[in-house]
Amino acid sequence: MPLIHVLNGPNLNLLGKRQPEIYGRETLADLEAMCRDAAAPHQIRFLQSNWEGQIVDWIHEARDEAAGIVINPAALTHTSVAVLDALNAFDGPVIEVHISQIHKREPFRHHSYVSKRADGVIAGLGLGGYVAALRHMATLV
Repeated sequence: MPLIHVLNGPNLNLLGKRQPEIYGRETLADLEAMCRDAAAPHQIRFLQSNWEGQIVDWIHEARDEAAGIVINPAALTHTSVAVLDALNAFDGPVIEVHISQIHKREPFRHHSYVSKRADGVIAGLGLGGYVAALRHMATLV
């Protein structure tokens, strides 16, 4: 089965602790378990980093080992041309996920560099957005 990378950006390690009224009470470990269940029978590589360069490196690694990428770039969504450039060098499908409905939040969150490369964008479904993304990714890879 093809491997799918699930990449998570800055501060997502604080799921369940940071702004639970926006991001919920489930932890990153809960999210990983949910993603593994949703992706079956596909394998996933589930990763989180607060460092932009690390996320870029993982996208580069995906070129050689992953059939698709599900990415929640978090705050890097709105700032990182480097993440966009790395995704543009990846040949497989990319689905961008946001836990919150970014278009109902601060105006700076309304712009996404990543969306320029993404084959689909899911926002506002909570952690269920990852499940939807992985189910759709399974039809693409």
